[in-house]
Formats: sequence, structure tokens, C-alpha cells
Amino acid sequence: MSKDVTIVNDLGLHARSAARIAQAAGKAASRVWILRGDEMVDAKSTIDVLTLACGKGTTITVKIDHKADAPILERIVEMVEDGFGEQNG
Repeated sequence: MSKDVTIVNDLGLHARSAARIAQAAGKAASRVWILRGDEMVDAKSTIDVLTLACGKGTTITVKIDHKADAPILERIVEMVEDGFGEQNG
């Protein structure tokens, strides 16, 4: 399962937001991935997520290996769509 989502917060995917993704992904029973174009990284690793260098407006794909982790997928998508709770602009 996977879902595409666009980064909406002004600062993009920075250390704090990447750490929040990694924390949520860490609760999954199977692997969780973040894809940007041809690059795919382990969402459980803050450093790996940061290497994607996603600025505002970047579309990423959140992918899970097992359908039991669908709530984790939805939580990460919600965080991204909400701009990680940051005030914009």
C-alpha cells in the first residue's frame, strides 16, 4: 500500500519533521518507506528521510510493506498534509 502526499510546510522536510515521521514509522510491524522519484529510504531513520531533501511542494510517496500498518501510513500522511503542525507564512 502506498499514498502520495505533498509537503506543504514552509520549511519542508527538516530534522524535526523527519524525526516525527521516523517516530511514527517506528511503531510499524513491517517496513515503512518514503519515496521521492527513484529514491527510496527507510522511514524509520531520521537521517535517511533527511537525505531526500524535500522542500515545500515536493511530492513524496509513503509506502508500507504490510496492510496491518495502514494506520501508520495514514498517520504519516496526515502529519505531512497538516504541515507537521507548523505555522506557515
